[in-house]
Parts: sequence; structure tokens; C-alpha cells
Amino acid sequence: MPKFVYGFTEGNRDLKDLLGGKGANLAEMTNLGLPVPPGFTITTEACRHYLTAGAFPSGLEDEIDQHLRDLEHAMGRSLGQSDDPLLVSVRSGAKFSMPGMMETVLNIGLNDESVQGLAKQAGGNDRFAWDSYRRLIQMFGKTVLGIDGEHFEEALDELKAECGAKGDLDLTAADFRTLVGTFKDIVREQTGQEFPSDPREQMRLAVLAVFHSWNAPRAVLYRRQERIPADLGTAVNIVAMVFGNLGMESGTGVAFTRDPGSGQQGVYGDYLQNAQGEDVVAGIRNTMPLQELERIDKASYDELMQIMEKLENHYRDLCDIEFTIERGKLWMLQTRVGKRTAAAAFRIATQLVDQGLINLDEAVTRVSGDQLAQLMFPRFDKATDATLITKGMNASPGAAVGRAVFSSDRAEELAARGEAVILVRRETNPDDLGGMIAARGVLTSRGGKTSHAAVVARGMGKTCVCGAEELEVSTKERRFTAPGGVVVEEGDVISIDGSSGAVYLGEVPVVPSPVVEYFEGEGDLDDELVRAVHRLMVHADASRRLAVRANADNAEDAARARRFGAEGIGLCRTEHMFLGDRRQLVEDLILATGDEEREAALSKLEPLQRADYAEIFEAMDGLPVTIRLIDPPLHEFLPDLTELSVKVALAGDAATAKDRTLLECVKRLHEQNPMLGLRGVRLGLVVPGLFAMQVRAIAEAARARAEAGGDARAEIMIPLVGAVQELELVREEAEGILAEIGVDALIGTMIEVPRAALTAGQIAEAAQFFSFGTNDLTQMTWGFSRDDVEASFFSQYLDLGIFGVSPFESLDRDGVGRLVRIAVEEGRKTRPDLKLGICGEHGGDPESVHFCHEAGLDYVSCSPFRIPVARLEAGRAALTSDGSDTR
Repeated sequence: MPKFVYGFTEGNRDLKDLLGGKGANLAEMTNLGLPVPPGFTITTEACRHYLTAGAFPSGLEDEIDQHLRDLEHAMGRSLGQSDDPLLVSVRSGAKFSMPGMMETVLNIGLNDESVQGLAKQAGGNDRFAWDSYRRLIQMFGKTVLGIDGEHFEEALDELKAECGAKGDLDLTAADFRTLVGTFKDIVREQTGQEFPSDPREQMRLAVLAVFHSWNAPRAVLYRRQERIPADLGTAVNIVAMVFGNLGMESGTGVAFTRDPGSGQQGVYGDYLQNAQGEDVVAGIRNTMPLQELERIDKASYDELMQIMEKLENHYRDLCDIEFTIERGKLWMLQTRVGKRTAAAAFRIATQLVDQGLINLDEAVTRVSGDQLAQLMFPRFDKATDATLITKGMNASPGAAVGRAVFSSDRAEELAARGEAVILVRRETNPDDLGGMIAARGVLTSRGGKTSHAAVVARGMGKTCVCGAEELEVSTKERRFTAPGGVVVEEGDVISIDGSSGAVYLGEVPVVPSPVVEYFEGEGDLDDELVRAVHRLMVHADASRRLAVRANADNAEDAARARRFGAEGIGLCRTEHMFLGDRRQLVEDLILATGDEEREAALSKLEPLQRADYAEIFEAMDGLPVTIRLIDPPLHEFLPDLTELSVKVALAGDAATAKDRTLLECVKRLHEQNPMLGLRGVRLGLVVPGLFAMQVRAIAEAARARAEAGGDARAEIMIPLVGAVQELELVREEAEGILAEIGVDALIGTMIEVPRAALTAGQIAEAAQFFSFGTNDLTQMTWGFSRDDVEASFFSQYLDLGIFGVSPFESLDRDGVGRLVRIAVEEGRKTRPDLKLGICGEHGGDPESVHFCHEAGLDYVSCSPFRIPVARLEAGRAALTSDGSDTR
């Protein structure tokens, strides 16, 4: 029978899959001899069983009972014991950190009898006991019973107003006793039942609530945002309570072993006296800097500093720590490898190398392409005379500009219309996740660097300024007031600088980031961040097997791609060269009624094409350039059927002969689904001379480059091939032209039709290379049009868990990926030297780059701006090819 419950002495940090991150790290700290309250963990396997079967797995309740008895024996008191109660917390803990997304219930075990015992246990501190009891009912009511938390908040606010209390600390024991009664009434009114007084029943229901919270909307949304698999489940940690709300000599805090915003070493964190842990992360009360703890309780501070150093050296990384001090006794409640900004990730990785804690291989795996992309975002122009209205804490860097909005719903609504917004709140909570994702940045008037807003924003790479205390935020009136009486209404544009904490009125201009300047060849290696990026990129390039090419259709993009490190062009889309003024020439070609008219149109297009290719070959001199022959649906070059029909009908007898001829042609060529119609290789076979004109232009441009002393390395790609016979016909014609002009070029095909992947062994007989066009291959494999479905049912599919992430964003390994693997295997069986690449935008997606490495491709190709991302991820893929997860 499987084991579903582990004591903290039985686990370790390598069991994150089973015990979740929190449980595994509590066990690890216990094994290190750190002061951890005793407890036990219910495994993720138990959660998965419950969510599938709707019931606890057989034997789970017996295991919980046994571990509870062990805990009671260790503590010398029983759960809910009336005269000397053991209280426990019930907390979630998934494999990957999901701050605030799932549930926690503190003070389990309190009822009308045990609250008296808790007061006695606390030396007659009635206020503490009744405060703890009201917290239990409030958290339990919201988390377990599903009561809207505003009912409890409103009751608390009303009581404070009646008592003239400014904050919770001003309330007395009698006030909290009254509040307990009020909260019980709320539970009865909202649920039709009494608050459960049996401690064991409280714990059972809390465990169920944690299981259920795995599929709560905010948890699902967060997993989708962070690409966390939906089938992992969460562990549940049951831990003996320790109390930071026993008076001013007690407290709770969050600490980092380094600054999660910048990566600098030092003392970073927040502390709150006479408080429980949720008070700190919720941002409801403004905290004090962790350094203040040294003045308040030097012994606990010194012990904490020693523990933090021990943990960082043990985990060899930035650690995020939660702790509680109970009347001078320090307790460690959690540690994990901390979330950090992109800049901090690169700095910390290289710092740890210099300290000898990790090597460069591991340092590269500690950063990601997504983080590198964040560092490439623009920053505010400091030379601009902007109107500074206030400053807060620089919680998560970046430059964000948008309209101020004061609710998550409004943020999502405006963002869906394409508007940039800044979400402004007093403090955020997990229910604000949708708005945080939609917004360009987040601004709060409360909370510090460890508040919910700061932690979640850093994890998402979202710009955030927290704790701008001088702002008076009114969410009901949808406005905030800054110092000096500056009023910002909803809809007004503001700019926030997550690197400095500055908040500006209006739109502040931006300039390129120093990292982009570095990739452009203008970076300053005296800049610590640029130096860290350079160091890790150099090692990633030395480690990777995959080459990285660019998708570029003109010389300007090709030149930028080369500066960014592209090793050639993997996709030059020639149809993009026929737009604008040239569209008329293509229309003339389509309308041609005989060889003479067709040849006239082609003769006008050929020199234009030759000049296009000549510029690209010059920009990519010495590097391969894969040119895809024209692949548009014909409708892209012809007028809309409906519009043209209306035009001719309205003109009547006055309609021009050209318009009438054009209408007849459009009707003849009209297709119900142009994406599956006359395009690609089909177009080249049906329109005589079209592909020949392009091949001739390529060959002549390559010869001219060679005559000028250059080195043009052309690769001609035939699109949309589904049968080898199609490719053979085009290849025969192309080889004749190349031989006539005296130029060598590889000839291959784009694998974008499922049949091509399934018959790759045959197609490889005629192809010298394959380039996987994963956008079309995804459409045809799934049987839907990207343009249609992304705007209709994709969001629902994501909510239902059918997609973990859009298959157009990250390659579908099981379906499309399997076709790619089949084509790789069968193609190389026929032609061992077959060159293989990918040229869809998946080529710049980090997860997809790892797949391409595993599948044995030779290169990936992506847009110029994503080339550094692909280079870094290709290096990470080579260094983690054992399959280890680097998140």
C-alpha cells in the first residue's frame, strides 16, 4: 500500500514531486537541525487521488491519525485540548511555488473551550487567544466554507469604527470576543450551519479545502501563466502552531538571503511585530525593514542571520524564508529558492560562480530565455523632464506606461481591447491575479517587497511599485491622490518605474535597454548586469549544439539578426516581397490570359526579386540563407470577392472591362478555405514560370555576390509539399536554372503538411533539407485555423485544461512533436546528411527549443528579437539534456 503521509524527519528537498516544495523544504530544514515546528505532510499523490475519485485514498485517514498522535506526543498536548490545546496550521504546498494561489488555515483546534486554555497557555493573555479564534473563523469561513471574505472584513471595520480603533492592534480582548460571536453569526447566516467546534473535523475540512484549491480559478490562471502542469496536485502540510501575535516581543517576517530585485547581497526582508504570517504577505499593515529586528531582538536577529547564511550555502541559491518569533524564540516556517527579477537572476548566477558555489554550466541553467527577454524591454529615458508624483518600493523592475485602473475586472476589460493599463490598488490579493496578468504594471499604496503584489509580479516579470504610502487610493471612487493634491482619475495615463520606485504623471518616453545595446554591439561591459549577461551568453553559445537562425525578409532585419547572433536565415518569406506597390504586378500575373502577358508580368518582377536577394545575401555574407518560394493564398493578392461584386453591381453598365475581368477571375479562383487551397508548391506548378522566375533571381543574385568577392549560400525551400512527386517536378526545373547560371544551392522543402511528415522517407530522396513550418503543421494537425480559434474558443480550452498553453505558443509535443520526430527519423534513414531545422515562431519559444534539441534538429529559426533567447535556451537544453527541470 502506498504511503500518503510523511513526518518532517522522513522527507528531504529531493522529494518535491511527492511532498511539494514547502513540505520537502520543511523536512530539509528539520534534517539540518534548524528550529522548525514539528508536523507532517500529506502527499500530492493523495491530492491527485482525491481530485480524481472524489474521496480520500484508502488508509489516508489512518495515517493522518497516527501522525497526529505522534505530533501530540512530541508537543505534550492534544489537538484542541480544552486546558492546554495543540493548534495546527493547514497549508498548501505544490511542487512549484504558487504564492497566494492556494489555501492556508491557521489556528485549527480552537473552539469555545480551547480558547480559554490558549489564554491560560499564553499566561493569561485573553486578547491573543480571542484574536487567534476570530482569525480561525475568518480564514476557515472564507477558505473552507466559501463565504465571501468581505462579510468578515465589513464586520471588523464596523467594530473598529464603533471602538474608535485605527487598527487591529487597538482592539481589546472583549472586542475580539464580540467579533468571534459576530463571525459565528455570519457563518450561520451564510451557510445555514454552525461553525464546526470539533478540532478533528476542522482539520479534515481544511485538508479538503486545500485539495480543492488546486483547481480554484486563480490557481488555474496562475498555472497557465507560469506553465505549471495541471496534473501535479498539491501537498498539505499540517504544522504545530507557533505564534507571532503574542505581544510586541513576538512577530513574524519574510527574509531573502539577497535582494530579489537586484541580486545584491545584504539584509533584505520585512518584519511585523505582534502579527501572524498572513499579515505580512497580505500587505494590510505596513511592515518595518528586517534590519529593525536587530534593534528589537538582537538574539533572534543574529540567529536568523546565521540560519540564512547556512541555507544559502546549502541550497547554493537565493533563499526566501518565512519565520516567526514567539516571545523571543525563533521558528523557521518555510524556505524555498526565492523568486527573483530577471536582472537579479543573471547577477546572482554569476555571483555564485565567483563564490565557488556553482559552476558556469549550472549558472546558465539558473537563468531562462523568458528572463532574458524581460531584460530586453525598454527603460524610461532619464533625460526626459517627467512629472514625478510619488515614490514607492522598487518591487519588480521595468518601465510600464498605461491608463490607471482600480479593479482587476476593469484591467482585464481594457486590456482585452488592446489598451495598456496600470492596476492601482491599496494592496493586491490572490483574486487580483487576472488583473495583474492583464496590466502592464502594478502600483500599490501598501505592502513591501514581500507583499503579495511584489512576489507575484516578480514571478511574472511584471513591473511593480509597492508601498507608495503617500498615495491615497480610493477604489470606490476610482482615483488616487498623490502628494501636493495631484488627483489621478481612472483612465488617466501614468508611468511607473519598477527599478527606482518612481511614479510619474503622463507618458514617459522609453529608450533601449542596456542589454539590447549589448546585443547591438554597443553595450558597456562595465555595467554589472551587461557583464553577467555577456558571461552567461558566451558559455551558453559554447555549450549548445543547435544553431540559431533568423526569420528575416529584408536586409534590415537580416543585419539586425546577425548582430544579435544569428548564424544564417532559416526563413525568408518571399511573399512579403510582393506586397505594397508590387501587388499590382502579381495581380497582372494572375490575370494573364496567355504566355505573353504572363512573361511580361514575370519579367517586371524578376529584377525586383534579384535586388531583394542581393541585399539579403550581402547582409548574411558567408552564412546560409533559406529562401522559401512564394507561399500565399491567392486571395491575399486579389480584391475581396464581396467588395468587388458590390462595386461592379453598383457601377452597372458603367463598370470597367478590367473590373469585370477581375471579378470573373476572383470568382474562378475563390476558395472556401484559402489556407488549404491554391498556394505553395501547388501555385508554383499551376502558374508556369513563377517558381522559375524566383529561382533565377536567387541564382543571379548569388552569382553577383560571388563576383563581388562575397559568399552567398542560398538554400531554396519549396513550400507545402505533400507528395515527393511535387518536389521532384520543382527540383528538376530549379536544378536546370542553377546549372545554367553556374550556382550551387541546396534544395529542400518545408514540412508543414502532416502527410509530408508521415512520408518523410520518400520526400528525403528529393530534399537536401527539411524545415518544419510548425505554424501550419499545428493548424493541420489539430484541424483548426489559428486566426479563427484564438479569438473564439481558445480561452475556454485553456480554462478547461484541454490546453496547458496554446499549441501556437509552445509546440504540442504529443501530436505535432510526434510528427516531427517521425519525419526526423525517416528522413535521416533515407538521407543521413539531411539538414533539419524549424522555422515557425516556435523556434524562439524556450520550451520548443528544448524539444528541438531533444528531437535532433540542427537549428532553430525565429524573429530577430528572439535570437538571444533561442541562443540561451539552446545552451540550457544542451546542459540539461538529462531531462532535469530548471524552473
